[in-house]
Amino acid sequence: MTSPGPKTFTEHAYLFFKGVGMGTADIVPGVSGGTIAFITGIYEALLTAIASINSRLVLQVLRLNLKQALAGLHLRFLVTLVCGIALAVISTSHLMHYLLTEHAVQTWSVFFGLITASILVVAHSINKRFTSFPALILGAILAYGITGLIPLYTPEEPWFIFFSGMIAICAMILPGLSGSFILLILGKYAFITAALRNPVNPDNLETILIFITGCLVGILGFSRILRYGLARWHDYTLALLTGIMLGSMRKVWPWKITLESQIIRGKEHVLREENVWPLLDFEFGIALLLMLTGF
Repeated sequence: MTSPGPKTFTEHAYLFFKGVGMGTADIVPGVSGGTIAFITGIYEALLTAIASINSRLVLQVLRLNLKQALAGLHLRFLVTLVCGIALAVISTSHLMHYLLTEHAVQTWSVFFGLITASILVVAHSINKRFTSFPALILGAILAYGITGLIPLYTPEEPWFIFFSGMIAICAMILPGLSGSFILLILGKYAFITAALRNPVNPDNLETILIFITGCLVGILGFSRILRYGLARWHDYTLALLTGIMLGSMRKVWPWKITLESQIIRGKEHVLREENVWPLLDFEFGIALLLMLTGF
């Protein structure tokens, strides 16, 4: 018995490049890897492959019944896809870290436009819009309040890196909801992309491994809860997610002023900031154009 997945070189190549597309999307806040999987026709196969990692597989491995375990595991599919995702994430993280550091307003403007478009995409998938509207309002209020409470400088301890990976990966598999957007809300987007820039560094490698472990736990655990919610309460779940994205937009508003900062481990970290209205100048025009480009 052979495990499900691509069999020919051409099938492997197609799946690999679809993984590259997903990885590129996942590193950009507002663009969902799940959306790319949906567009390229592998979304259902992805969910099935994830579901193949279950308690039955673990029992077969513990009993050393590896032949049956591999037969049920979509190993070829997962390895090929993950390799494509990993290549894109590592190669793109350099560019994203540079843009956020050197061209913050312009980069946040593109993100703002992308996330606005994602909100409309998810909202368009809601069928019973009137009855599910309260869920949208609830999600928006909760997200707006929580993003205001989350400190700009969040812990760099292993437990929080693990938690960030666990939550971000759940967003990745949902079309329209971006894992990178979740990392932005948690204040860990720049931290993770900085680690990916030099993965051979011992400290960075430790961070990446902890993050990946969190991703594995999230995709095997909480992602099943989300899938159950989408299957049983599709419109209410999507409305809640739409509201969460809408309320979280305060986090990605491009124009901010720093109210309080602190030097931590030799680097300046913003502890408190405030959204402000931009000056109607040339820079605003460029930022507005970039928003429309992202949209």
